Amino acid sequence: MKQPDQKIYLASKSPRRRELLRQIGVEFELLLLRDHTPIGPEVREDVLPGEDPFDYVERVTNDKACLAQKTMLWRKLPMRPILAADTTVVVDGQILGKPANIAEAATMLRLLSGRTHQVLTCVAVRHQQESWRITQHSDVAFVELSPETIAAYCATSEPYDKAGGYAIQGLAALFVKDMSGSYSGIMGLPLFETAELLQRAGLRIL
Repeated sequence: MKQPDQKIYLASKSPRRRELLRQIGVEFELLLLRDHTPIGPEVREDVLPGEDPFDYVERVTNDKACLAQKTMLWRKLPMRPILAADTTVVVDGQILGKPANIAEAATMLRLLSGRTHQVLTCVAVRHQQESWRITQHSDVAFVELSPETIAAYCATSEPYDKAGGYAIQGLAALFVKDMSGSYSGIMGLPLFETAELLQRAGLRIL
């Protein structure tokens, strides 16, 4: 049986991360900023000049975790573990962010078509004076995508607000001919690694 308070603060606006935490029975509360929006918008997510993909995803995740901890203290909330994460898609060393429109989404899908790309998800947990972090790496191979397929997919709501312009748990599952790594990591939160970090912070999983 769980301890009376085994809840964490989630510093993410991603509905997929909420879904994944619920999958493993982790209770969480969204950590809100002053304007009652989830943590994330105040963190700089543009790539710095010459920044390596691993360095990028770890920097953004660490910034989210630090902002979340400051927010928790500012709001004088109960001290609980904080979970932050960030996912990026990389092809040929190029970081693909979240497409802002149909043209950007189509460009990303053309880059991924018929090739293997990398998905990096960094997870950070902060509690009291300690912090833990891990970056999970997965490889995803796409089939060749026809212009018609790309156009049809970009006409849906799936590519937007998602790194690389696709959601593996949605229609884009049709594009994946092979993958290695963590399916949940590609979604945005590698559950094995996440559970390990939360247990280090004192949570009981199962």
